Amino acid sequence: MKKLLYFIVLLFLIPNNKVLAQSISQSKHNLSASGKGTVKTMDDDRICIFCHTNHTSNPKGPMWNRKQSGAVYTLYDSSTLDAKPGQPDGTSILCLSCHDGTVALGNTFKNPNSISFSSTMTKRSNLGTDLSDDHPISFIYDSSLAIEDGDLKDPSTLSPHVLDQNNKLQCTSCHDSHKNLEGNFLKKTNEFSDLCFSCHDTEYWGNSSHNIASKTWNGNNLNPWSHIENPYNTVAQNGCSNCHDIHNAAGNERLLKRVAEEDNCLDCHNGNTAEKDILAELSKPYRHNVYGYTGIHDPVESDINKTKHVECVDCHNAHSSNSNEAVAPFVKGSNFNVKGIDETGVEINSALFEYEICFRCHGDDAMTSDYTLRYLGSTNTRLDFDPNNVSMHPVIQEGKNPNPRGLLNPYSATSTIYCSSCHANNDEIGPAGPHGSNYPRILKANYNMDKTPQLGKSWPSLIQSSFKLCFECHDVNVVTNIHTEISNGHFMETIGCNACHDPHGYEGGNSSENAYGINFDQNVIQPNPINGRMIDLDQKKCFMTCHDPQGVVNYTHKADGSDY
Repeated sequence: MKKLLYFIVLLFLIPNNKVLAQSISQSKHNLSASGKGTVKTMDDDRICIFCHTNHTSNPKGPMWNRKQSGAVYTLYDSSTLDAKPGQPDGTSILCLSCHDGTVALGNTFKNPNSISFSSTMTKRSNLGTDLSDDHPISFIYDSSLAIEDGDLKDPSTLSPHVLDQNNKLQCTSCHDSHKNLEGNFLKKTNEFSDLCFSCHDTEYWGNSSHNIASKTWNGNNLNPWSHIENPYNTVAQNGCSNCHDIHNAAGNERLLKRVAEEDNCLDCHNGNTAEKDILAELSKPYRHNVYGYTGIHDPVESDINKTKHVECVDCHNAHSSNSNEAVAPFVKGSNFNVKGIDETGVEINSALFEYEICFRCHGDDAMTSDYTLRYLGSTNTRLDFDPNNVSMHPVIQEGKNPNPRGLLNPYSATSTIYCSSCHANNDEIGPAGPHGSNYPRILKANYNMDKTPQLGKSWPSLIQSSFKLCFECHDVNVVTNIHTEISNGHFMETIGCNACHDPHGYEGGNSSENAYGINFDQNVIQPNPINGRMIDLDQKKCFMTCHDPQGVVNYTHKADGSDY
């Protein structure tokens, strides 16, 4: 009696919808006339007959009553797949006898005349014979696979009945055709990706922003979860399903919900789900053009001599990214666990410093050309920032000048900075990082790159607005005084910071001619035709010949600084 009372109490504790969902008669797998779904027959009241028979089954094991099509299936494949799927077998081939759409639902083994149906399965249920857009099945899942993959749990730790008797992962690893407790006949809830993590063990996911994000979609524009039949309310609850679609995925490789890589990110990161509107930044005139490439990026690609492209995942790892802050040059949480190239040119799997991520595209195989033709250096930014150079901005290590004049707080001679200290969005309240800007070269503030800005006699009052980027770190009054010490600074009436200073750094040169970032623009500054010199920083003298962009001589100095 006590056991009966206990059972009754337990029954009332279970939500009504789950009690009903347990019964196959209340699920979509009831294809009889009493079925609750849209796909059903009016010819037969028997529920089990569409899959099972009491006698003369095919095959014998589950008393199967379905004909099999004998189709050859196109299998899932990707560069990151370590498993070796074969043609579907075991319980998977039984499931496909309905779900590949090649055999009529009523055409059972014991009913050769077929039971008629008034409607057919939807695309979601009809997988077809092309399984390249579906989670791989019918592969051996053993300890060697777990070791090789690295993101899979050891099979000895899996729950019972996840793998079949041959240690293969099948449709029945995730689905129980007789119970529909969690929807789609899943064996367990996939809220917070619980079902996915039955097998997958993605490193760093536990502390990632996507795992803990409580953001909800505000209902504007494209629904980021339109590919999910019954989505949950928050990013964290939808987990892996935010980006991945296990069946009929649009992006076959890695089962992404969208074909264009960036669309898998930007339908959330557009201000309608995620707080930061990255889409708006990527719509600016100067940006990392993620829209310009599709299907080129590959997670296992080498960064040496790779095909030119840029995608969100070149800088961000959706499985690892977090909100942790850092100090230069260490990577911030948003760029955590991303590949890079170190200062010696060696590829590394997880960048420790932000510049290592930038060197993937702006290093040895530079994807962009330099705007300014200079006397020293190259398009290889990795070499430009080499700490052994005569001069460089302190990205890899602190700078060479032990007593810099006019640095604003909090900067000092021992400071280091990020690449993104200069290259970032121009909206201070927007998301950080070099997504997009209204200024060329994705600079965060104005940096006049005209060959000859022609500021005129008013250059001391105009220089700050023309080169606002520089004066976020450098004191404009100190800089003005330094330049006035050289020939009264009259050269500043015509040229600007970029004509004389290389904002990155450079190989070669010497301290008397190339300290303080001096690396002249060849289109503007020419050597003195008499002595072949351009500047002597020790004596604070200029010898250079200055030109406008068309090559017209403006003025030439003698060694003592006076005009010829």
